[in-house]
Amino acid sequence: MRVLLTGAAGFIGSQIADLLVAEGHDLVALDALLPQAHGGELPEWSRRHDPVVGDVRDAALLDQLLAGVDAVCHQAAMVGHGLNPSDAPDYVRHNDYATAVLLAAMHRAGVTRLVLASSMVVYGEGRYVCATHGTVRPAARSAADLAAGRYEPTCPDCTGTLSPALVPEDALLEPRSTYAATKLAQEHLAAAWARQTGGSVWALRYHNVYGPRMPRDTPYAGVASLFRSALAAGQPPTVLEDGRQRRDFVHVTDVARANLLALTALPPRGLVPVNICSGEPHTVGELAVALAEAMAGPAPLIAGGGRAADVRHVVADPRRAAELLGYTARVGFSEGVAAFATDPLREPAALTV
Repeated sequence: MRVLLTGAAGFIGSQIADLLVAEGHDLVALDALLPQAHGGELPEWSRRHDPVVGDVRDAALLDQLLAGVDAVCHQAAMVGHGLNPSDAPDYVRHNDYATAVLLAAMHRAGVTRLVLASSMVVYGEGRYVCATHGTVRPAARSAADLAAGRYEPTCPDCTGTLSPALVPEDALLEPRSTYAATKLAQEHLAAAWARQTGGSVWALRYHNVYGPRMPRDTPYAGVASLFRSALAAGQPPTVLEDGRQRRDFVHVTDVARANLLALTALPPRGLVPVNICSGEPHTVGELAVALAEAMAGPAPLIAGGGRAADVRHVVADPRRAAELLGYTARVGFSEGVAAFATDPLREPAALTV
């Protein structure tokens, strides 16, 4: 199979590139080398795939690269929380406009198979169950609640305590940040393209990805990278709220394998979203403790507080990935975090576009 891989030099994209080549596929690698994700010299692990340095928004370039391509694996994106409204145009240009240009080029080239890197951020808060009212959308957490250390969401009907549950792919979607809104818009654009062209889309909703090749010393890379960077500097990792936020930390090699499975699976009808997770939920505090122990560093600092766009618990239901793609994670939390303590990371990324 000949595959156009966008974002091929990135944290996840470079792992997918390695796997595609190892499995004998013909790779066309493309990356714009955005400064948020790339710092310093391009690492050897990306140079060996001879990536084309170019922008997904370049329609003429895409027309050249899509010749003879069987499927597209679209990983390129501007990532991060997107909490500053002034960043919104950049997120839309890099994530949504670029995806629209790509879809139009695929239509011109007659390419009908797409694997899209989506994200768990499209869900907003996870799924919660009230003992009285069943499955509910929780009441919003106020700034006063966060400041007072009241972190758990409550039932909007009775203000009672809620129990977090697994989030299935058909859950209500409620993005909480600019980045999250653009990831959901990517799904909508791809779904419309699939209806109009008869194309197929696997929208892989990644949960908290970590592992080798993460950019270090940058908020764009995720909490695992922030914790490791602090520990490498001899500082305690700083954990917001009380550290009991539940997440699903999935190893990047498992995410890469999920992409390979999606590229080689029977194409779905239209767009099908799939959670890509470990199926082994842990708290943010547990991640900080495990990494501190693996690096023989100081214990985490529980800082309290919180940010307006943060959610409390998001834990994925892994069943659809197993049923439709034959995907289950292979790297366990303890094994993956222990390895992450010494995994090679990318040089510090710049913080401007």
